[in-house]
Amino acid sequence: MNDFIPDPIRQGIARGWRIVDAARIEADQTLEADVVIVGSGAGGGVTAEILALAGLKVVIVEEGALRSSNDFKMREADAYPSLYQESAARQTLDKGIKILQGRTVGGSTTVNWTSSFRTPPSTLDYWRTRFGLDGFDAEAMAPWFETMEARLHIGDWQAAPNENNALLKRGADKLGIPSGLIRRNVNGCWNLGYCGMGCPTNAKQSMLVTTIPSALDHGALLVTRARAERFAIKGEDVEELLCTGLQADGVAPNGRLLRLRAKHFVVAGGAINSPALLLRSNAPDPHALLGKRTFLHPTLISAGIFPQRVDAYAGAPQTVYSDHFLHTAPIDGPLGYKLEAPPLHPVLLSTTMNGFGADHAAMMRQFPHIQGMLALLRDGFHEASPGGSVQLKDGAAVLDYPLNDFLWDGARRALLTMAEIQFAAGASAVRPAHESARAYTSWNEAQRAIAELPQALHMTRVASAHVMGGCTMAGDARLGVVAPNGRYRELANLSVHDGSLFPTSIGANPQLSIYGLTARLASGLAEDLTGQPAPRPGA
Repeated sequence: MNDFIPDPIRQGIARGWRIVDAARIEADQTLEADVVIVGSGAGGGVTAEILALAGLKVVIVEEGALRSSNDFKMREADAYPSLYQESAARQTLDKGIKILQGRTVGGSTTVNWTSSFRTPPSTLDYWRTRFGLDGFDAEAMAPWFETMEARLHIGDWQAAPNENNALLKRGADKLGIPSGLIRRNVNGCWNLGYCGMGCPTNAKQSMLVTTIPSALDHGALLVTRARAERFAIKGEDVEELLCTGLQADGVAPNGRLLRLRAKHFVVAGGAINSPALLLRSNAPDPHALLGKRTFLHPTLISAGIFPQRVDAYAGAPQTVYSDHFLHTAPIDGPLGYKLEAPPLHPVLLSTTMNGFGADHAAMMRQFPHIQGMLALLRDGFHEASPGGSVQLKDGAAVLDYPLNDFLWDGARRALLTMAEIQFAAGASAVRPAHESARAYTSWNEAQRAIAELPQALHMTRVASAHVMGGCTMAGDARLGVVAPNGRYRELANLSVHDGSLFPTSIGANPQLSIYGLTARLASGLAEDLTGQPAPRPGA
């Protein structure tokens, strides 16, 4: 199939893009630029394009490899080791939460499911009142969201929802629960459903096929398979970034050192990796805030078994949602949750659901008839929901995210809600992702059983694909290490441009929030560094 689809990465390389693959260099190197950007995901990609369009000499450094549509074979066995952090097996310190994050050029935008939501106004209001982020209300952010929506073809999905998503709407409608349709960042989508393995048709408007190519066409240099180890700091300035070259596997060091020097540095490695880099660098942190307040939208899973085929792997992965249970309590009250339907693929399903031996095999034989539902808990708005903290373990990043009774209360309510919706949609059985759960054949049975399930570490299956916080942006230095202009407060030539800036989780899939926020911050940075108005992304 890929032989008939133009490959913008191969075309760009043929045009003369400047790329250094650190896995292939034979000696240490020193590179210089106006700006070095660490990370090529949502924050780094947007920043790279804006700064390159402004005429600045930009270097983008990425730990993962450069892949393209010709590498995306729609196979989990290929995608997870090559495109995800820790082969899609990243976990919290206590192994209580499985975390999916991208690790490739384009970051998580290359492997996400294209769901695009603006930051909810209630979240922005909370940031203003609790973290002093004046001027970041919905009205002020709207032009930046509009800019990035136009740049990345974010719009309503025209096709009908696949059966996996239609069942969420059908069950919600029957119970009188309002739902909505999810906007997607796609252009010419083939409706395949394999977005999480890299888009083989280049329809997904990820950083891999939009902002990174634009930046490279405007003279930026891309460094791949290079691990950002630490900043060399002198006084209030970062002097250089020290990176380790990696072997072809993208994991083991190859013994080569890269020194990246610049007038300004931008950290955009994503929550977990960004605070970890600053921690390894011993960045000044007078209020001990770095790495704290890291949030996940801890996610609960429910599998509904239906008489008809669902084929949850086929078709646009996420097109229906419900925010009803985000609005049934105050934002700083008991944990609310967003409902969505995830795509299901064999490895993802089999490693997420509980069960062993014959029981697990029997469940997997029902794979074509399984509908998946997710509940994303909105963490960070209550004193009992402080999030986690990024720590270093032998220099590597790890997230400690304790699970407490406040969270378990939200988990139980979410599991009950999902089971009720699935039965209302016509499920013959519902199986919550919990070690003690089995397939329940009626809502009454499920209601009684879920009410009694012990909500505890390693019992309830919890996952996340949304990592936020750790480098909190706030109006007050006592609340955040980053100022409202994106500058790291204690270092004159360092900015942070990614989801680690969020003071809380946001209660929505975060990519558009990162796009809009970093477009604003990068435009301000471009004006500061050049003295000229910032160009519009995509110009």
